[in-house]
Order: sequence, then structure tokens, then C-alpha cells
Amino acid sequence: MDLARNDTSLRPASPVVELRQYTLKPSKRETLIALFDREFVETQEATGMTVIGQFRDLDRHDMFVWLRGFDDMEARKDALTAFYGGPVWAKHRDAANATMIDSDDVLLLKPAWKDAGFNLSGLKRPAASEAENKSRNSRLDGIVEIWIHHLRPGMEAGFAERFQAEAVPQLTANGVRLLGAFISEHAENTFPRLPVRAGENVFICVTGFDDETAHARYSAALAASRETTRADRPTETLRLTPTARSLLR
Repeated sequence: MDLARNDTSLRPASPVVELRQYTLKPSKRETLIALFDREFVETQEATGMTVIGQFRDLDRHDMFVWLRGFDDMEARKDALTAFYGGPVWAKHRDAANATMIDSDDVLLLKPAWKDAGFNLSGLKRPAASEAENKSRNSRLDGIVEIWIHHLRPGMEAGFAERFQAEAVPQLTANGVRLLGAFISEHAENTFPRLPVRAGENVFICVTGFDDETAHARYSAALAASRETTRADRPTETLRLTPTARSLLR
């Protein structure tokens, strides 16, 4: 896959990440994905943020899940102010909002340990025209699974340390690709126009699989790692497949 702008530079992991889950009106997900991948990728990145990945939820057919990253909280404020106050959002916001029931399920995150952020170096996305042709082929393009562990306040660092020491070796030994690991970013929301889930204390693990067969093959390893790092509330699992223009896959 080739970036429309042929960007071959290294893309460092974002120190601030948003995990956004949108509940959509019935049968509107493909409408939003087409609009998003065509209009909201390069235009958001032009303001200084990174569109990390956008996904269909395989188990909730009216859910759209995506990730974007920022250099820091002040850069987040500047980028969001520029985009949501700019001409592209003004032109397309009504069409985007018409697909949505709720867009406020947002977790603000930071890497759980050094080098735990997304490594996007060398990754390229197809141009919008190429992606449209690809999307007509309905083949499942890999699986990205996100586990959301809910913790008591102050437990994130210790939980992340145990996960890195105990669960990561299990996953690696079983061929699971660990794409990133994150904990809650408790800094004040610098762009209150877009709410986030304040007061959450989470550890999030993002893993990747080439296909459903690979995912099924390693389900035992996933169960074992969850047992090792058991949290206080049931773990949320998001089983996702990337859209044609998702950088993360």
C-alpha cells in the first residue's frame, strides 16, 4: 500500500492517543467509512495529528472504531481546533453526523511503558482511489484486537509492569503481534468540545493477526495472558478489521 503523498519518512509513535468508538445508525457504517477514508485522513494529518487506524467492529455491526494520535496535549488542542474549525469539517460534518447515534465514547491514552506506543515507521496507506477499488473486494484484511482492562485508580503502572513481564512473553512465544499497550492519560481534556471518558483507569493492549485462522490458533494464548493479568472488571474485547486506508493493521 502506498501513501497518496508518497511519504517514506519515519512516523514516530504518538505520546497521546484517542481510542474512539462511534455508535452509528443502522446500515450507515459503510457510508461513514467511505466519507472518512476519502475526506478525513490527510485533512486531519495536515493539522499535525496522526490518523493511526480506522476499523469495522466484527461483532457490533453498527460500530466504527478509530485511533488518532498527537505529540502532546497542547498539540492536540491546536490540531483539533484547526480541523474542527476548518473548511473540510464544515463542508462534511452534516453528512458525517447524519450517520451517528453517539460519538462520545472516547478514551484518552498514553503508552504504558517506553516503546509501548504504536510503531508506524515504514507503514504506508493507499490513495483514496486505490482504497475504493480495494474495498469492493470484501476479503477480511486481518484482525486487530483491543483489550480494555478496567482498573482501580493508581493501579495502571503496576498492571502494565506485570503485563509486560508476564503476558508479553506468552503472546510473543505464540506468534501474536503486540501492536501497542496504553494506560489512561489523566491530563485535563484540552479540547472540551469533544468529550472524553474522564475518570477512567484502564490498561489497553492492541494485538494484530493476519486472518481469522491465525486469531483462532492463538486464542488459548490470549486466554492465558488475560488470566495472568486479571483486572477488577471484565475485560472489554474489541475484535476489529481495518478499513482499506487504515495505517494500523
